[in-house]
Amino acid sequence: MRAAPALRATAGSLILSALATAPAGAAAPTTMPPPAAEKAGSTIAALRAADAGIRWGACPKAEDLPKPVQCGTVTVPLDYAHPMGKQIKLTVSRAKATGKNTSDKSTAGKDKAHKVARQGSLVFNPGGPGGNGMYFPVAGTQPEWRHIAAAYDLVGYAPRGVGRSAPLSCEDPKKFRTGPTQSPTHPSAAYKKKRVAQAKAYARGCAERNPDIEHFTTLNNARDLDVLRAALGEKKLTFMGASYGTYIGAVYAELFPSHVRRMVFDSAVDPSPDGIWYANNLEQSAAFERRWADFRAWVARHDKTYHLGTTPEKVLAAYEKVRAQVSRKPAGGKVGPAQLQSAFLQTGYYDDYWPLRAYALSAYVKGDPKPLVDQAAPIQASAKEDENGNAVYTAVQCNDASWPTDFRTWDRDNTALAKRAPFETWDNAWMNLPCAYWSTPRQQPLDVRTAPGELPPTLILAAERDAATPYKGAQELHRRLAGSALVTERKAGTHGIAGGPNHCVNGRVDAYLLDGELPDNGAASCAPHKEPKPLGQ
Repeated sequence: MRAAPALRATAGSLILSALATAPAGAAAPTTMPPPAAEKAGSTIAALRAADAGIRWGACPKAEDLPKPVQCGTVTVPLDYAHPMGKQIKLTVSRAKATGKNTSDKSTAGKDKAHKVARQGSLVFNPGGPGGNGMYFPVAGTQPEWRHIAAAYDLVGYAPRGVGRSAPLSCEDPKKFRTGPTQSPTHPSAAYKKKRVAQAKAYARGCAERNPDIEHFTTLNNARDLDVLRAALGEKKLTFMGASYGTYIGAVYAELFPSHVRRMVFDSAVDPSPDGIWYANNLEQSAAFERRWADFRAWVARHDKTYHLGTTPEKVLAAYEKVRAQVSRKPAGGKVGPAQLQSAFLQTGYYDDYWPLRAYALSAYVKGDPKPLVDQAAPIQASAKEDENGNAVYTAVQCNDASWPTDFRTWDRDNTALAKRAPFETWDNAWMNLPCAYWSTPRQQPLDVRTAPGELPPTLILAAERDAATPYKGAQELHRRLAGSALVTERKAGTHGIAGGPNHCVNGRVDAYLLDGELPDNGAASCAPHKEPKPLGQ
């Protein structure tokens, strides 16, 4: 899963092939969850955390969080099978509920007042794997979150391995995402051989630099979440997860259904065990091709501004021409095809990027490379954070499930997919390829399913054309969680839609978190938010 910036979500390169069975060449899982020892360890750790609580204080400068946000730590076992053994600390942030009465104009056009009574803590996970949620309390300063911030303490945290929470690193950050580099959509045999060698080296570096890396899994992330719940003094958890954060929430719901109060799954991962994670990543690559086409169609509709072509095909031709040019002569000496693709991949996550990226492409075609260099060149200042996020992403995805161990399987599946979805396919494959050569034991994904009455009603949010977590994943989660409701933003593709520009979506989130209200019949649709305007209009 490829991480993406933004308050509304984080994502990474996740998802399908239409493979319904385990992929050929996959290693058999070596661990059957949840072992009784780990279940008992979770209970012990939660009781210990409830007794210790969290010591809140000023946030360290490293977190770059404004007052009145407070920070603290929660201690969790590295290995829940040995809860009295080695411990690690997770960093946590909080903005206390404002307690202010609020009002707004609902989608029906009537003023609705929200009388505030504190409802406890709302814990947020932004996804990844590798996303850092420490910034989340700042969301309360935004108008879209004011009702929720009035009633809840907004709680963010850095999951194990992320930021200052027992951080992982698999290679020297100075060597991470340097540019310029190539990124062929249809790689040669020689290029594939080179990337296989790099994947093996990266997997080896992860194991050598992190002796305990096998304990960085979604199962342990869910167990950590329950320890955090206890440390916050909450008998039951109110949680919002975005992207991969929805998978943590789904696993939590399976492991700890009686500990759930309310849960929002924003841009849901398909939790089907046979999709975690190899098949899901292939599905994601296919979905990015569809969203890439949406962006190009928007650019074509605004040809008077950008002059890149009046059809999506002409816009693609302009992009491919620029790709060929930066392959021969990198823009600013830093932006090659890989950096170009990475920058334009963001258009698949958030349409907020559409005007910026179209402007940069247009300017480059007209002879001005500066906007493209500004937007696409590697940022050395964030190299350590980026490398850490990638290390956690790799560890969790590789540990979570079986992956094909024979590159011929990867080659077959991605070569076939790239014929119809060239934009993201091979870059996604290279990102995940270290999992083929992973040396630690693999987990077996939980079969997440809850029976009627086992879990309180939950809310699932999804954009119909989301690329990072394709819509079918939200539908599958809806089927698996009895009593859940699915809210769909139609004809839209932004990844992470809570707290965004869609008032209908935000109204549904407020109604659920503040009053426990869900749509009738378990489903509702929202019209799409407005498309962005081109720069200068």
